[in-house]
Amino acid sequence: MYARYFGLNKPPFSIAPDPRYLFMSERHREALAHLLYGVRAGGGFVVLTGEIGAGKTTVCRSFLEQIPERCDVAYIFNPKLTVEELLASVCAEFGIPCRHEGPGVLTVKDYVDALNQYLLRTHAIARNNVLIIDEAQSLSPDVLEQLRLLTNLETNEHKLLQIVLIGQPELRAMLARPGMEQLAQRVIARYHLNALGEVDTARYVRHRLAVAGLTQSGPFDDKVLRRIYRYSRGVPRRINLLCDRALLGAYAKGKTRVDDRTVDEAAQEVLDPPEFAAARRSRYERVALVGLGLAVGAALVGALTFRADPVAGRKEPSVATTAAVPTSEPASASSSTSEPASTSSSSPPSPPVAATATPAAQTGASGSASGSADAPPPALASVPSPPAAPVFDLPTGFASLVGAENESWNELAGIWNMAPLAGEPCVAAQKQQIGCFRGSKVTLALIRLLDRPGVLTLRDADNRAAYAMLSGLNEKVATLRIGGMAQTVSLLSLADYWRGEFATFWRVPPGYADARTGNRSGPTAQWLSRQLAIARGEPPPVRSRFDDATLKDWIHAFQLTQGLPSDGIAGPLTLMQLNRVIGIDEPHLEAEK
Repeated sequence: MYARYFGLNKPPFSIAPDPRYLFMSERHREALAHLLYGVRAGGGFVVLTGEIGAGKTTVCRSFLEQIPERCDVAYIFNPKLTVEELLASVCAEFGIPCRHEGPGVLTVKDYVDALNQYLLRTHAIARNNVLIIDEAQSLSPDVLEQLRLLTNLETNEHKLLQIVLIGQPELRAMLARPGMEQLAQRVIARYHLNALGEVDTARYVRHRLAVAGLTQSGPFDDKVLRRIYRYSRGVPRRINLLCDRALLGAYAKGKTRVDDRTVDEAAQEVLDPPEFAAARRSRYERVALVGLGLAVGAALVGALTFRADPVAGRKEPSVATTAAVPTSEPASASSSTSEPASTSSSSPPSPPVAATATPAAQTGASGSASGSADAPPPALASVPSPPAAPVFDLPTGFASLVGAENESWNELAGIWNMAPLAGEPCVAAQKQQIGCFRGSKVTLALIRLLDRPGVLTLRDADNRAAYAMLSGLNEKVATLRIGGMAQTVSLLSLADYWRGEFATFWRVPPGYADARTGNRSGPTAQWLSRQLAIARGEPPPVRSRFDDATLKDWIHAFQLTQGLPSDGIAGPLTLMQLNRVIGIDEPHLEAEK
């Protein structure tokens, strides 16, 4: 109804799991990596849990798209079945014919025998089999025990069936019961999918709007997105419901932007009354806590003032008069030192403000007096905290970064203690035995994982390229080195200009050139095998030549455990992360508070 009104090609916030709207946050990528690792490890159970609407189905669909070759999948989405019904469903999904000898109906043994024969046949031709059970929290104890028994189907070396259980948090509680120890011990990988954070919630909303065809300014500003996050608590399905209803409300009112009141009305319609009341209550509690903190701070300053100079504290008129009288130089210095304290508590009404201003005045009065014992000790003066990095306004300052590529690369080279770069940065770095990586689809999650500074390429609506060196990153802001000075940019603002283009340096292993020629006996292969063994907690291999399959398996396993794309190839991303794991000396992102 409202799509065309907001310049969209289709509704952006349907709750159907449309793969076109797939948004993989850092948490979703980690969940997917655990599923892939568990399946490739072979045998046993893999467990994925998460709240209702957290995106478990999204992860599962992505998992099915990336399932390894030569792997057959059976998917059970209605687990409220008896043991016989479950086994019949599994055999039907795998296409296994079952029959019963003699009169009567099929028994559990008939199904298990047929399944075992099928698994042995497929194993003989190097095919794997995966059973995925959704909504697994609804499984009965008898069915869970039967699933455990299915994992006993094995050869001397391999389990024949991999089982993936996907469910709500109750599934974790089920597996923790005293009677489930045997099954719990066969879980080789598990992950609990939490809701999105505030930044990822905003990115999620913008992503869906962009996929739906939005090319103009979005209908949700940063303030409204924060409100949506508080109501939805970062659960994707709730975000969809809230945003859909909020857009409908704005359309009905003839507005092109969603405001706070429209979000409140949408939340009241979408959420259950107790949830809506709890969300509103938590909001007011935050406001009350801020006010209480300011009041307590003002009271503490007043108490310290009174203890420092009780006479002045009793004589308010004379204090006010003294504050207005010019004082000697030490007094003005003391007064300026106390300024942060008076500024931080200036929000109460006028009487407390006068009391809050007293420390500066009293310090001045004491300094201009004859050095009496009543003078406050220096320890009471406010100690200025280290200056925070100034905020860089990216929309207005973007033009100053256009064409600043050389400056940004040399900022990065300085952190690496490299000589100034001349010409093409990557070529110049290679001459100094430093590797260079450029990526066009890098995510902040990957940058956090690699934990290294780099050069961001930013682009505006006209596709003009601007450059800045990223030196720090936390959940809300990025720190950029601009003109030799650290400045912060909110991640929400950065998301409007950064499309995933990132470049950085890394220390290459010995003889790195042979990694691209497939030479498994060269220095790079030997170094790689030794370092992977260290990362695995195993003794280093003593062979001078390494089996291709073994080395690829080691690389593949390392990539999965680190949340990297698992192709079994030791490319720059894999080697950078290996450097980080084994402690190679390289610059890291600054720790931001």
